[in-house]
Amino acid sequence: MNARREIERELLAWTREPGWHADEDRFQRLALALFAHQFEHCEPYRRFCQGRGYTPDRLDSWREIPAVPTGAFKQMELVSFPRERTRHTFRTSGTSTSQRGALHLDTLLPYEASLLASFRRFVLPDLVKGDRARLLVLAPSASELPDSSLSHMFAVVIRELGTPESSFYLERERLDADRLLADLEAAAAGAAPVAVCGTAFAFVHLMDEMSRRGVSFALPESARAMETGGFKGRSRRVTNSELYDQIEARLGIPAARVVNQYGMTELGSQFYDSVLRHPDEPRRKLAPPWTRVRIVDPETGKTTSGDGSIRLFDLANTGSVLALHTADLGRVASDGFHVIGREPGAEARGCSIAVDEFLAGSPA
Repeated sequence: MNARREIERELLAWTREPGWHADEDRFQRLALALFAHQFEHCEPYRRFCQGRGYTPDRLDSWREIPAVPTGAFKQMELVSFPRERTRHTFRTSGTSTSQRGALHLDTLLPYEASLLASFRRFVLPDLVKGDRARLLVLAPSASELPDSSLSHMFAVVIRELGTPESSFYLERERLDADRLLADLEAAAAGAAPVAVCGTAFAFVHLMDEMSRRGVSFALPESARAMETGGFKGRSRRVTNSELYDQIEARLGIPAARVVNQYGMTELGSQFYDSVLRHPDEPRRKLAPPWTRVRIVDPETGKTTSGDGSIRLFDLANTGSVLALHTADLGRVASDGFHVIGREPGAEARGCSIAVDEFLAGSPA
């Protein structure tokens, strides 16, 4: 395990660096070292790689590291450490009758270091070191959903970056609208930076409730929103432009200050829209330098300049597997990428749908 600990030490140092640059040589070295460790210690992954003719001694580039379909996390335990050392398990969204994927972790350090560095850079880029933001989170707390990676992420962000007034507003399967609207009113009158964060369909339910009550707020010009999870819910379909228009009308946050996050339970890092970091440039997803994104032809697995499947390589996935083949479709965009949908026939997934189901039958 010493090799893995050295990789984690370098990764943690990388997340603390103030300036981000790709550093291809560093990523290549760490990715190949992590692959060798995971090949040795994760038996299902080793069989997967051997069946495709890949072993550590036959790889010349991180691009050749075999990517595991995210659906495999529903079928087997992909862990690169002794199972009895598991400290925390995150599970994918699902119903009580559906099989859920699981990410088992023996340490939360790489996950939390990666998420904090990215959240600071893309959601709170204007936050001066030492300052905190008022975070209003439209998601269940980690104590209510301990196996939700999203709830854990928000708990860490509130702990490290939030003011004492920061809070969660989904409790016992309902949106606490009265408390949230009161806190939005206070945030509109306050001086602290404000970020309203949550799943896309939690925002939809909030917009519906504000419309029903006929209320709106003018949050400070510095306010921003962060949404995640997609726009196709169980109750109805809402486009991102429709939701962003409502957020501007009801909260006073323009679309140019709404950041979409792309992430998944099986992944240690997240990807964010560029709009707050680079406000004068076209919107696209940007990746932390300890990750890589490949857009590949879903049939051949070869890199394509057109639309293709998204493959993710994440050094923060030290305890499982670092290379994932998603069922999401994407397109390269200069130094980033766009998420454009799901592969045909892929099951609907994501925390946004789960929250929509959570709230659909509950009164506000």
